[in-house]
Amino acid sequence: MKKGIVLFILSLLGTGAFAQQAQHVVLITIDGFRPDFYMDTSWHAVHLQEMAKKGVYAKGVNSVFPSMTYPSHTTIVTGVWPVKHGVYYNNMFNPNGPADKNYWNDTAIKVPTIWKVAQQKGLKVAALLWPVSADAPVMYNIPDIGGMGEAVREKYSKPEGFIADLKKDIFNNAAHIEYGKDHNIAGIASYVIRKDQPNLMTIHFFSVDHYQHEQGRQGDLVKAAVTDADSSVGIIIDALKTAGIWEKTVLIVTGDHGFLDVKTNVNPNIWLVKAGLITDVKKDDWKAQFYSVGGSSYLYLKDKNDSKTLIQVKDILANLPAEEKKLFRIIDRKQLDKIGGNPEVALALSGENGASFGNAMTGEAVKPGHGGSHGYFPDFREIRTGFVACGPGVKEGGVIPEMNLRDIAPALAKILGLSMPTAEGKIPAGLLTK
Repeated sequence: MKKGIVLFILSLLGTGAFAQQAQHVVLITIDGFRPDFYMDTSWHAVHLQEMAKKGVYAKGVNSVFPSMTYPSHTTIVTGVWPVKHGVYYNNMFNPNGPADKNYWNDTAIKVPTIWKVAQQKGLKVAALLWPVSADAPVMYNIPDIGGMGEAVREKYSKPEGFIADLKKDIFNNAAHIEYGKDHNIAGIASYVIRKDQPNLMTIHFFSVDHYQHEQGRQGDLVKAAVTDADSSVGIIIDALKTAGIWEKTVLIVTGDHGFLDVKTNVNPNIWLVKAGLITDVKKDDWKAQFYSVGGSSYLYLKDKNDSKTLIQVKDILANLPAEEKKLFRIIDRKQLDKIGGNPEVALALSGENGASFGNAMTGEAVKPGHGGSHGYFPDFREIRTGFVACGPGVKEGGVIPEMNLRDIAPALAKILGLSMPTAEGKIPAGLLTK
């Protein structure tokens, strides 16, 4: 071999150009994921804790406002706040009745997603039970469509016949698939990994969120759900190893929000009804109304320029008894703009002292509450979510003191060698080796 060629090869080795590069990324979200699940060994989450030890973990990840599942997951795949991507809640605000229509179709997202960027570069992409993913440009898809029913989910799943194949091949000809069980979602992911080894796979687990709503931050069912989600991560790790791509895969487990224990439920529209600002929403007879989503509530004005009504609402809130005022803080329009919140509302409330919100317009405004909630303004420890990552190109033994959900999309793009200039987050220092 000529001397020049030898020197060239040595120079490449010296720069790491021949080092193992990631060819696959598996991104798992555990709904309601908290950093203590991997930082505190009293939680039985051996796979997550091993990932944190061998790879990188964050002490806390800031969510979006509201810190809810759908806007958070959309920020993860776009790298922008809700004001840019357009998914403001889980369900859309309906001024004339219950908000029963959720954001579900990829067309609701106003900016490019990492799915689209990857697909356009010819990569294989899969999205399993991911919010706002119906009709997404991916090869494999089972969308999270909320309460729209299994017929809708099956209609928008792909490739054609995918659900039927799953029922036959891995669920013993079951009539229905229980998507609320994390092991089932992990089984589906494993099937896809063995069959086609996607370059990018995004997966959403539900159960930890469900049981925290029931029991709050602690409780036997919450502990069991965390262990179940962790073992589901293990199922996917095993599938990656069986498929022979574990050494080429970056595995990331993150979440959408943390959780708070709830002691009180507040229904702010009752204050507006008493003040005559809501007469009959079904007949569109109202001047102002709140739309509540767990730990926060959003003030809509029928006429966005109705400054008189806005002043009246502010006066109502300012003159409440002290024991009611302590249950919330006001998030003004300036704060909403700063955090990229919904541009359509005049102000918001974020729960304090164990309060969450409801949409009732009759009865008592303040009632006892129970269980857990999220949706709060994302500026304190308990509402932060978690992040762990391992694999080629990820630093070993790294700790990220604090990061944002917006930072995940640009990191995915970097790992996969993609360009995503629309993403506004920054790759966290200490995550990648280069």
